[in-house]
Amino acid sequence: MLPSIFFIGCLATLSLQGVQSKYSALDWWQTSIFYQIYPRSFKDVNGDGIGDLKGIMHKMGYLKQLGVGAIWLSPIYKSPMVDFGYDISDYRDIEPVFGTITDFNNLLAEAKAKKIKLVLDFVPNHSSNEHIWFQRSVEKIQPYADYYIWKDAKVINGERHPPNNWLSCFGGSAWEWNDKRQQYYYHAFAVQQPDLNYRNPAVVEEMKNVLRYWIEKGVDGFRMDAVPFVFESTNLEDEPLAGDYKEHEPTDHDYLEHTLTVDQPETFDLIYQFRELLDGYKLLDGYTRVMMTECYSPLDKMMRYFGNSTRRGAHFPFNFLPIERLSRQSNAKDFANTIMEWETKKPKDAWGNWVIGNHDQKRAASRFDAEFIDGLHMMTLLLPGTAITYNGDELGMEDSFIRWDQTVDPQAINVGPKRYQAFSRDFPRSPFQWDSSPNAGFTTNLYSWLPCSTPTTGTRI
Repeated sequence: MLPSIFFIGCLATLSLQGVQSKYSALDWWQTSIFYQIYPRSFKDVNGDGIGDLKGIMHKMGYLKQLGVGAIWLSPIYKSPMVDFGYDISDYRDIEPVFGTITDFNNLLAEAKAKKIKLVLDFVPNHSSNEHIWFQRSVEKIQPYADYYIWKDAKVINGERHPPNNWLSCFGGSAWEWNDKRQQYYYHAFAVQQPDLNYRNPAVVEEMKNVLRYWIEKGVDGFRMDAVPFVFESTNLEDEPLAGDYKEHEPTDHDYLEHTLTVDQPETFDLIYQFRELLDGYKLLDGYTRVMMTECYSPLDKMMRYFGNSTRRGAHFPFNFLPIERLSRQSNAKDFANTIMEWETKKPKDAWGNWVIGNHDQKRAASRFDAEFIDGLHMMTLLLPGTAITYNGDELGMEDSFIRWDQTVDPQAINVGPKRYQAFSRDFPRSPFQWDSSPNAGFTTNLYSWLPCSTPTTGTRI
């Protein structure tokens, strides 16, 4: 049986016909349901327990039946997989665990044949420490010496200390000492994810060239990951304590108020530059490449990612208000207030969007209730704007329980067994439940990279 999102999608299509009478020139990204695929967990074809590109291609018929207009793939680039693809060692190649560039080309062709757009995750903030740029930066080989953020140690009583108190999102200091270079490098996330230095124009051009490479291969746009972290202040003072710092451990990212490391003014300009690049291609062929930005930022700052009076930014920053503000404790008034806050705060001519789940948050069916899922999807599909859904949410999939000894998320591992459940992103990343067979039809392997939760009765798809 097809999930109800398919039928709701038909309702959305009908409603869009009415919208089009008012807005006669809606673009593809405004009329499409966006469906996020976490490739490691979607479908394993080669039997190694990890999802792959051939698995996505194998299920393209399912996506077409759902009424999906665009798929967004979490990172598939070459990576040591410390942060499961968000630590990239080659922006122009495919990670072998997912397949080959030929597999990607075949998937892209199949998507186009089914009239489904394909959007890639783009990770501008950092690379892997195994990237050739970082290895050459350590050696101070030009032009790579300043591709990353290097600072001298602070010496107190003859002892070496990090330059300041800045903290990593994954816990602990955001500075890591490198013996070879005899300096600290900055990492907003894992130690193995050094931040790129966007104050170096060569880095900006390198990353623009990566965008050009994938556009010219035929992709339909990008979801920009973690954009608020792209710039840090040149002021190396300590960041102040957060207002609720007593509720956190001193090593937790939320222990500090991030006045110098998040949503810096230069970040918005970089996003505007990326939009200009994408729009340059549209001037050539009349076709829009979409740009969506991930930013869990205060609304006033989030709205700046749309652009300003003279320059365009993202087609839309993800609207995370339903994730951040609503839960099973929320009532109808809470929903209405959340919707109206977004609608009244966004720029007059900006296009809206609605997100109820993704790979970093507890699943919607766990945060709300499985019985709420159909209603939540109906709400996001019928509200003005683009609907984005996370693979498995259309089934009402709930979080899998992952024991501490099964945990692989570096953010959870860093806080230890007593607190890992509050920090782990493994729970919503468990494999897709295709049916009630062993390992939920996700893999033929005895084991999957994360434990599967198999539906107890019947066939779901």
